[in-house]
Amino acid sequence: MTHDRQDDTNIERRQELEHDEEAFRLRQEEKRLRTARLNAPFVWIVNSIYWLLGMLEILLGLRFLLRLFGANTQNEFARLINNLSAPFIAPFSTLFISPTFSGGAYIFDINIAIAIVAYMLLSYLIISLVRFIFYHKS
Repeated sequence: MTHDRQDDTNIERRQELEHDEEAFRLRQEEKRLRTARLNAPFVWIVNSIYWLLGMLEILLGLRFLLRLFGANTQNEFARLINNLSAPFIAPFSTLFISPTFSGGAYIFDINIAIAIVAYMLLSYLIISLVRFIFYHKS
């Protein structure tokens, strides 16, 4: 009789442990889902910033290369790149006099290089600000 009682106690204990394990897994999953829900807007914002400023960096890089290699300014592609990037280069356009080669055909436009670095630093600061806002809530 005592052996049956001990088996019943062991079965009850095992069921209790299984129940506790399941409750723990459920709490962990709820915590993971809550964290994912809170992180979704942050991830979307950060990815959008990376994408937009990445496109800007590519645009400025293309402008830099076109000027460096002396692209024809009458070419449609070169004009498109120049027109699209003009507003972003404007704050830096007269910062320095850029060195030229072969009578001005090839221009090492240092102002574009500075703009690329400045926008890269700006993107870092914006993402840091977003991270601060999302993860330092009261």
